[in-house]
Amino acid sequence: MLELNNIEVVYSKVILVLKNISLSVPDEKIVSLLGNNGAGKTTTLRAISGLLKTEEGEITEGDIKFNGKKIDRTGAEKIVRAGIVQVFEGRRKFEHLSVEENLMVGAHPRKDSRVEIKKDIERLFVYLPKLKTLLKRSSGYLSGGEAQMMVIGRALMAKPKLMLLDEPSLGLAPLLVSEIFQITQRINQDEKTAILLVEQNANAALAIADYGYVLENGRIVLDGPADELMDNEDVKEFYLGLSKVGKKSYREVKHYKRRRRWLK
Repeated sequence: MLELNNIEVVYSKVILVLKNISLSVPDEKIVSLLGNNGAGKTTTLRAISGLLKTEEGEITEGDIKFNGKKIDRTGAEKIVRAGIVQVFEGRRKFEHLSVEENLMVGAHPRKDSRVEIKKDIERLFVYLPKLKTLLKRSSGYLSGGEAQMMVIGRALMAKPKLMLLDEPSLGLAPLLVSEIFQITQRINQDEKTAILLVEQNANAALAIADYGYVLENGRIVLDGPADELMDNEDVKEFYLGLSKVGKKSYREVKHYKRRRRWLK
């Protein structure tokens, strides 16, 4: 469905952020993109969704294809209408609007009647039942978990073929993180929506993903089926907190592993 081929991204015509990034998201699959802060995960999503221009960024090399068609020079509004919807990090919302109004905004790219859109809001409650009790509440007063459910619901209202989900676990309690990932997996299975999931919580992300990529300093350094990545010693040490090297510091372990395995 989605293919990134040797993508390079530069900000302000000077700062090289992504270096020869290649990845793919098959139909109806969940693909996880792992990495620490500053690795280039959000930039990767912006490149796909056409939002680099808002940050003075541009794709300088490579191409992006969605269902066989190049989209790397396509405007963000056309990319949304083609079926790619991004759920932003930080649960961005229209705080002065109610939850219901935020959901209606999500349906803006569609040409369906208001009646059809209302029916789809009702369908959201299958996955996000708590939203039913929050429809009239101002979104500015939602908790972190409630807001995350709302922005996922808002994205679903656009009927995406591919959802770009950016750090959905950020700032949430463990129980809420588990619930959000269960909802994500169910949406993928029931709606057949492909998902590119950007996460620092490798354990939760790989538990629901079919395939994964590890991004370090703007480069893909490791990829493979999710269950194989879960068993990979580097992933265990860097992202799952499971180390075989005793009480060395995180920085020492990471430097050693990068030199001996990833940067060999």
